[in-house]
Amino acid sequence: DEESEEESSSEEEDEDEEEEDTTLTESKRERAIARIKKRMADHEAVRSVDKLRSPVVCVLGHVDTGKTKILDKLRRTNVQDGEAGGITQQIGATNVPISVIQEQCKMVQGFLAAPLLLPGLLIIDTPGHESFSNLRDRGSSLCDIAILVVDIMHGLEPQTLESINLLKKKKTPFVVALNKVDRLYEWKPNKHKDVREVIASQPDNTRLEFMKRKDEVILGLAEQGLNAALFYENPDPEDYISLVPTSAHSGDGMGNLMASLVAMSQSFLAKRLSYTEELQATVLEVKAIGGFGTTIDIVLVNGRLKFGQTIVLAGTDGPIVTTIKALLTPSKMQDLRVKNQYIEHKEIMAAQGVKIAARDLEKTIAGLSMRVANNPDEVEILREAAERDLASALNAIKLKPLGVFVQASTLGSLEALLEFLKTSKIPYAGVRIGPVVRRDVMRASTMLEHDEKFAVILAFDVKVERDAQEMADKEKVKIFQADIIYHLFDRFTEYQEDLIKQKKEQFRSIAVFPCKLKIMPEHIYMSRDPIVVGVQVTGGVLRTGTPICVPSKEFIYIGVCTGIQHNSKDVDTAKKGDEVCVKIENPGGDAPKMFGRHFDETDLLMSRISRESIDACKDYFRDELAKSDWALMVELKKLFEIL
Repeated sequence: DEESEEESSSEEEDEDEEEEDTTLTESKRERAIARIKKRMADHEAVRSVDKLRSPVVCVLGHVDTGKTKILDKLRRTNVQDGEAGGITQQIGATNVPISVIQEQCKMVQGFLAAPLLLPGLLIIDTPGHESFSNLRDRGSSLCDIAILVVDIMHGLEPQTLESINLLKKKKTPFVVALNKVDRLYEWKPNKHKDVREVIASQPDNTRLEFMKRKDEVILGLAEQGLNAALFYENPDPEDYISLVPTSAHSGDGMGNLMASLVAMSQSFLAKRLSYTEELQATVLEVKAIGGFGTTIDIVLVNGRLKFGQTIVLAGTDGPIVTTIKALLTPSKMQDLRVKNQYIEHKEIMAAQGVKIAARDLEKTIAGLSMRVANNPDEVEILREAAERDLASALNAIKLKPLGVFVQASTLGSLEALLEFLKTSKIPYAGVRIGPVVRRDVMRASTMLEHDEKFAVILAFDVKVERDAQEMADKEKVKIFQADIIYHLFDRFTEYQEDLIKQKKEQFRSIAVFPCKLKIMPEHIYMSRDPIVVGVQVTGGVLRTGTPICVPSKEFIYIGVCTGIQHNSKDVDTAKKGDEVCVKIENPGGDAPKMFGRHFDETDLLMSRISRESIDACKDYFRDELAKSDWALMVELKKLFEIL
């Protein structure tokens, strides 16, 4: 390399020095890129199926099916030994070492005979699917294998189906835990036996109920296009999903659940689980803890982290470059009063949940990958990569030109909120991650010229700066703040309905509903000021307040309909086919028009419409007009020659 560099520099000496600088930085950059690529290739080459990392297990399922309870059971193995069974309580992630798995699974038939290759399991408890749809870390979803929890008493519920679709989309292998079997009538638990024996030892009617409910779940999965069978009746694990009956409450079948996970990971995922030094880490969440300031929780999927490394993260105001001050994992269950609840490490190997303390982490965005720069010249390249990550995540969000503005604290909550808005048919025109500041209010206020109901910021789980709030009040921009998506949504829909009501009141006098009236000659009660006649509505809707004119007599305007009586009762509207008595009052200004002189019973009376009234009807009263009314509107429009 050096020789070629000398040659190139000697050729360029006579040219400007500036160019030399740019070529130097470029060559430096290229070298850094080459180094990163080579490192990746080297690491890829050393990968082997003999050295596996812990698979990352995700627990999914409907609300209240017992996801967290299962995790508690998996974690809280032999607590009674005064030691938490060698399991580190991890950050959003629980590391279950292999020794614990052996202990848990010793009653499972034929489990201890097979060799164990995994170093353990890393179980992530995520609120449903956020981690999923969103920690699509460099294309490989964080999750290697999943547990889908189904409440055997309830079968498949809406979120179960949602989770199944996520798993299908990501092609993630999964095991179904048929949880809450202890709720079956007269179930006799025994957590020290293989669940097969437990089921066999139940009374007949309990066993029959179990079979019936199990078949319902299998049927539900078949409707989703998935074959499923009980794990010990599974004809072909590649094609059929295993159902493991469990009870997180009494502990039945927990060993079988872990055994199934381990067996599946070792047989199908060996290649994917081979350990590599190439770092793969995803930020799960950002939170402040006493003594360390703001920290980030990450899942280290592959590679290792060392104290003092330079890390690059995506942030709300551009990439963040900082050095690791501390690598923390929660300590073994010490007495909680001990001040230092975390153990600091010099270096950590995958797969683990780690808390990282460093400076400037406040603006980190959860849900994107974290990168480590091994040399100073790589920082710039990694910064660009981090920017690209965020840009691609935000660009994947399709925006509408007219819509509300959405802000959330993390990518996960942002995507969850947008998904929710999409299903509720609310368009969004802008999204951002981070607190609401004045700039956001400015952006939202531009919607005021287009459509007042969209000059709204939905702030989900973020704070609103005070000056932003003051400005919003001044500019008439509404900011809705909430920690629960549904509350946010309810308040927004309520606001929109109020707006429409206001608008209706405002435009009710302008909007004119189209109608055609035929005078009934035998019902003429007063011929002028006010004109009171009996009419038959031959088309459209007649309302009080409708201006009436006579197109056949040069469109003379005879006044406003101020009262309608049907069967001598006052009514507000009359529909096509009704025969009603109307009172038409003189608008003032002109001499009152008279029935018999200015017009007679052969003339049709029609509502006088204008461009403004048509627009008002279109914008605010669309729901109150039928198709035939619109047809009449078009007819009148031609008659009145409105463009």
